[in-house]
Amino acid sequence: MKKTLWALFDDRAGSVGQAKGILQALGNRLITVEKNIVYTRTAALPNFIRGRRLLGVDKQKSSPLEAPYPDLVLSVSRRTLPVARCIRRLSGNKTRIIQLMYPGKSGLQEIELVILSEHDRKKNSPENFFYITGCPHRVTPQTMAEAKEKWDSVFANLPRPLTGVIVGGAIKGRSFTSENALALARAVKACKQKDGGSILITTSRRTGEEAQKLIMNELKDIPAYTYLWGEKKENPYMGFLACADNYIVTGDTVSMCCEACGTGRPVMIFRGQNWLTKKHLRFVQSLFDGGYAVALESPEAAAFCPKQKLDCTDKVAARILAID
Repeated sequence: MKKTLWALFDDRAGSVGQAKGILQALGNRLITVEKNIVYTRTAALPNFIRGRRLLGVDKQKSSPLEAPYPDLVLSVSRRTLPVARCIRRLSGNKTRIIQLMYPGKSGLQEIELVILSEHDRKKNSPENFFYITGCPHRVTPQTMAEAKEKWDSVFANLPRPLTGVIVGGAIKGRSFTSENALALARAVKACKQKDGGSILITTSRRTGEEAQKLIMNELKDIPAYTYLWGEKKENPYMGFLACADNYIVTGDTVSMCCEACGTGRPVMIFRGQNWLTKKHLRFVQSLFDGGYAVALESPEAAAFCPKQKLDCTDKVAARILAID
């Protein structure tokens, strides 16, 4: 009989994207069920307070978490771990927990497998810590072919090369300043003035209205297809990945950097000034060291070709399937 796995999806789009990539890689080898978790304000409490309860979960808006409980549960963020621990408790400790990213020490002893990026490596890591370069993602030959078929005609009239510009923004304790927004926009502009073509640009909630306006004003003369935060139209992000010839991505967006690197096409990463944390900088450097990406400001950026695609998702799926 196939094992069952519940994937706990919350409001962290990047983590949910990673989880969806894992589910794709698992295919039909497990029975997988997506469970949407909606939070209340108390979800901001530390995990050692939330414990093994549904404290901080809006039970009316979230997916039901009722028996029969699964063999495995995939927790995608720090805030979903108490939910996973609650499921484990209700199952009589039979459900095994898989955790994406380090969730903190609270409840760590109950987790069967912790999937971590190399830039998050801990000293004296226990055997259940599984390290990968970057993070799992949804970019596969099949998903790219499907997205290209859907979106290619939409971008057909834009002059090539097409550069996908993927913009993040503020991170915990660090804003995305006007100076960095302008520096990014001017770097994109310089690239297109040299190489010609168009941009496929998307921003995020974290970009901020002021930074977004500065960027778009600086790039107003470049042919573009835009999907800006708050726009009410279909999200073309997977189409951007499938159809762009190269990419410029901000280094705060771990999932999106990895997805761009998963295409096997040139990726240039913007680091800015006094913005990225030490952890983010370690992550970006790991992509540089692996030959997956290059710094946007590097003299070699224009001629950069990646050594290989970034693809660790199948390794993660195989490790999950190996759980007894």
